Amino acid sequence: MSEASSTAFDVLVLGGGSGGYATALRASQLGLTVGVVEEDKLGGTCLHYGCIPTKALLHAAEVADSAREGHVIGVMSSLSGIDMPAVNVYKQGIVDRLYKGLQGLAKSRGVTMIPGHGTLTGPDSIDVAGVRYTGKNIVLASGSYARTLPGLEIGGRVMTSDQALNLDHVPASVVVLGGGVIGVEFASVWTSFGAKVTIVEALPHLVPNEDEALSKGLERAFRKRGIDFKVGVRFQGVTQDDAGVKVSLEDGTVIEAELMLVAVGRGARTADLGYEAQGVRVDRGFVLTDDHLHTGVANIYAVGDIVPGLQLAHRGFAQGIFLAEHIAGLKPVPLIEANIPRVTYCDPEVASVGLTEAQAKELHGADAIESLEYNLGGNGKSQILGTAGFVKLVRVKNGPVVGVHMLGARMGEQIGEAQLIVSWEAHPEDVAALVHAHPTQNEALGEAHLALAGKPLHAHD
Repeated sequence: MSEASSTAFDVLVLGGGSGGYATALRASQLGLTVGVVEEDKLGGTCLHYGCIPTKALLHAAEVADSAREGHVIGVMSSLSGIDMPAVNVYKQGIVDRLYKGLQGLAKSRGVTMIPGHGTLTGPDSIDVAGVRYTGKNIVLASGSYARTLPGLEIGGRVMTSDQALNLDHVPASVVVLGGGVIGVEFASVWTSFGAKVTIVEALPHLVPNEDEALSKGLERAFRKRGIDFKVGVRFQGVTQDDAGVKVSLEDGTVIEAELMLVAVGRGARTADLGYEAQGVRVDRGFVLTDDHLHTGVANIYAVGDIVPGLQLAHRGFAQGIFLAEHIAGLKPVPLIEANIPRVTYCDPEVASVGLTEAQAKELHGADAIESLEYNLGGNGKSQILGTAGFVKLVRVKNGPVVGVHMLGARMGEQIGEAQLIVSWEAHPEDVAALVHAHPTQNEALGEAHLALAGKPLHAHD
């Protein structure tokens, strides 16, 4: 990758994560000169500390479960243990290959990499180690960090996902503080690896941002897997010693375990980067923008996790492409936040796009909304895989489908069609007319729409 050979660019990006590098690659493709300031590694949190390494662990967990349960389908396999150092080598190998490929892409597109810690020092400038770089357009893409709670210090047996990803052993027991995406994914992995896991979530349900039917379905599945969870109760404190941790909850419960994972979300990495000094509006750490990701200051834009909304790598990636095209004058259509797909890769998987039933009723009125659940019990491939779950559709009466919510092993792979259905405002009758290959889990989407269109086949009227 080229060293910084120029201090002036058409587009100067602060941060090389999903949002930053997507902006850079697309802008370069459109003929703009591009510089990217990155103090760590191109690819950011998603590639090195988030999406990719956690999904590698989840795949290892799936293989462990398959080995343990092989006898159920007549395969005489068994699980003799988990070699975490070997799992980590496998995980790191995937990250390294993708990192090498991304570096090659940036180099081939002529993107100038500027290593070091950058600070916004003017409406068109970023300083790195005393050197001033300028851009006709500045893109803030500084990403996020693992949050903790006020007064809760990270260290020793109390850790975030950053430390949990590099454990060299499987803990005997873990308390997971937070029942959102990160918390339930790690809970799923550790349970498959043989640990005893208890999740603590202050809100009434696990994955509380999802449709309530998905939350309740996941809770049922986790109970069957032996994953304990306490919802609707707040964390009070934790002590640790050589033996483990003692986690106290406000209802008086005390849970003892080997480790505690703090998975209470991610904060925007915007402190001490010069944003506010240059007039960029920041609210609770997040950079405020308009629909075109403009901050309201000069030609300064922001993308990714620092912009309020879903903190998803593919959201930042899509924003980056949009922003590059906007800067180049192509007049792209702004993203619709509700139509960004969401997948939680625990077992079973949680996948959704569009509005929850509650959101749809709030937007359109309770009487204007109807919903339907199609159980995977009627889906042949799901029965082969041995998974339970469902597809839930939310529609406007006599109108389009505005939400698709799915639960079950591998159901995240169906989110592509679900996104098209919601984004293109398809009616159930439109999807019912499509042919879905048999036997696939994809049929579950077709069957759900057949049912909602009033002609269910593998479902009761």
